[in-house]
Amino acid sequence: MSQHEIQIKSPEEVKSYPATIKVYTRTGDKGTSSLFTGERRSKDDAVFEALGTTDELSSMLGLAIAHMESTADTKQLVERLETIQCLLQDVGSNVATPLNSNSQSKIKRTRFDPDEYHCTKLEQWIDEMSEGLPVHRSFILPSGGLAASTLHVARTICRRAERSLVPLKDDIDKETM
Repeated sequence: MSQHEIQIKSPEEVKSYPATIKVYTRTGDKGTSSLFTGERRSKDDAVFEALGTTDELSSMLGLAIAHMESTADTKQLVERLETIQCLLQDVGSNVATPLNSNSQSKIKRTRFDPDEYHCTKLEQWIDEMSEGLPVHRSFILPSGGLAASTLHVARTICRRAERSLVPLKDDIDKETM
């Protein structure tokens, strides 16, 4: 496995893991939540807006995958969408670890694309999927079945996620942007 390859666990493998993480912490009941560094911030902080939006994007990609028929034609797309979901988890870790943190080891652990490998790979995928498409001279009406329509919603969430990162540009690793 190369240093850039993302290993996606199968649902069967994940089910075999012991349940050690609870879905609740009871530490956010007073209107604050914790970053990866342990710093507590108000739940309406821009960091949590960005984290929530990237999580929403990943969930929407999962829904799109669920709407896709399992065929040889969709196999590669599903794999790519799952890779993007994994990268969004890395984005979230990075966002939850502000650069002004005292924990340099945590900052180092959340750095994920310093050589822009993943960004370049995503652009290559876009170029590959765009080959042979007719040139568009106007906006496209979002439609095309459940999977395609869900991907249109994911696209709009992605644009919102990008906008939610702008206020954090001085606090997060530049590769996240």
